Amino acid sequence: MNWIQVIAENELPPNERKVVKVENRSILLVHHNNKIYALENSCPHMKLPLKKGKITEEGAIVCPFHRSAFDLNTGNPTEWITFPPGINKLMGLVSQEKAIAVFPTRVENGNILIGV
Repeated sequence: MNWIQVIAENELPPNERKVVKVENRSILLVHHNNKIYALENSCPHMKLPLKKGKITEEGAIVCPFHRSAFDLNTGNPTEWITFPPGINKLMGLVSQEKAIAVFPTRVENGNILIGV
């Protein structure tokens, strides 16, 4: 595994998010409950950004567009296309459940590193 330094730790205060580019990928950093998560900044349903998604008490990020939710630790979906009501089931037939990529993180010498 390659560890890549992305930003200084103080650039990501608690409960904040930041998008970084790593090897042509858009990676969302989330500082939640004293842990730093790194995940693909793209919902697999329609490739829309996750940066503004709500973080649940259970530790999932919810897509702000169609409300699919993904576990911050594993990237696995915990909900799949729950919005808009009525046509969400049809949309779910077009796009099957899919996890998002997550990446290990560590803090070293005041910097956040992502394993790719």
